[in-house]
Amino acid sequence: MSEQNTASLGKLSQIFNLIKQAIKGEELDFTQGSIRKAVVLLAIPMMLEMAMESVFALVDLYFVGHLHNSSHAIQTVGLTESVLTVIYSLAIGMSMAATAVVARRIGEKNPEAAARAGIQAVIIAFAINLLISIAGFIYATDILLLMGASAETASQGTPFIKIMMGGSIIIVLLFLINGIFRGAGNAAIAMKSLWIANIANIILCPVFINGFGPIPAFGLTGAAMATSMGRGIGVCYQVYHLANGKNQLKIHLSYFKPQWAQIKALLKIATPGIFQFVIASCSWIFLAQLVATTGGDHGSAGYQTALRLMMFFMLPAWGMSNAAATLVGQNLGAKHLDRAEQSVFKTAKYVAIYMGTVMLITFGVGRYFISFFSNDVRIQEVAQHALHIMSIGYLFYGMGMVLISTFNGAGDTWTPTWVNFFGFWLFQIPMAYLLAKYFQLGPTGVFIAIPVAESGIALAGYILFKKGRWKTIKV
Repeated sequence: MSEQNTASLGKLSQIFNLIKQAIKGEELDFTQGSIRKAVVLLAIPMMLEMAMESVFALVDLYFVGHLHNSSHAIQTVGLTESVLTVIYSLAIGMSMAATAVVARRIGEKNPEAAARAGIQAVIIAFAINLLISIAGFIYATDILLLMGASAETASQGTPFIKIMMGGSIIIVLLFLINGIFRGAGNAAIAMKSLWIANIANIILCPVFINGFGPIPAFGLTGAAMATSMGRGIGVCYQVYHLANGKNQLKIHLSYFKPQWAQIKALLKIATPGIFQFVIASCSWIFLAQLVATTGGDHGSAGYQTALRLMMFFMLPAWGMSNAAATLVGQNLGAKHLDRAEQSVFKTAKYVAIYMGTVMLITFGVGRYFISFFSNDVRIQEVAQHALHIMSIGYLFYGMGMVLISTFNGAGDTWTPTWVNFFGFWLFQIPMAYLLAKYFQLGPTGVFIAIPVAESGIALAGYILFKKGRWKTIKV
């Protein structure tokens, strides 16, 4: 065997071992050693975690897309997901704060303080979400009608949205506890919790939707039941690993006593973080409502199908950007400012490669993915049209996610909040409305506004990143 072949095999073996190490999960010190290795070890499980999160909506979409009158079912799933983005905003905002504080304390070599901060974040999220879930359960039908659903769709979809909103605390805990593990550098546990939740969802969906043995067919409502149960099983796995005392974060019952100084510090980071994603999610809600009112049931279902596929492809990039957040937080805690910045550039490079590849795949075979989720030709046509326009901005989506995660990982949650406010509310929404209504482009106007606004957000993020204020934030 030639020396060249031996070297190639050795390199492949190193790559395989690195992937194996990333998936297996080990608690490592990410404030020293190879930055490339650190990015890969964190990014692989985080990419798989985010891919698994997007699978929830796709599994539901697949099964309900083959029900009778699938346009009503697809629209309900899509509109409910749009409303749930408000819940996701709470979950992501709190998980961002938890990741930033836990990562900073781990970088300072203080795992006890990291564990205390994580539990206080759980207390805050539980208290806030309780009010939201009760309101969502009571006003479920009104929410669907407000989103632009027809009376028939709202009637059929009410049990679905009631279950999803009522059980939304499960969504919050799944996101938040994973944020705690990511901050500690143990991304593998976060990934495995989503694997377990998704496997349960994939098994339970056909059982509850179509019926099995003594279990009756619940149809669309069965999708909500299966998803909530699947996520609940994932949360049980997370709680087990928090409580077993085998990881760097060791939880004690005394940590559940409210510590107001810590709660105040977390809210200082989380509040703008929650606003940050509420701003973005409200924009998506407005766009969904605009498509529903200008494109009808089939236009709305087509847009929701394209949006779910786009999110599926984008979430692994979000996972990679989460790696940047952890590395930035831990290295700032260890006072390694240059290493924190280098971590961002390394992550951005990998995200650009991934998103460029996804863009080519989308243009090449996107229509085959769409046909997998719906048999309705009209829905397929709208979805393909939407996907082609929205995927033009994939590179900018990826860059924007990395930069925003950098600010959040540093605890500078106000900067991306203002970027989102100007980018979404003062630019994307007015542009979408003008194109859809004034210029009478209908749903196409909405599709165009998405990549244009996201490109502007990425550019603004880069300018602010270079200014370097994020390096001076104290958490």
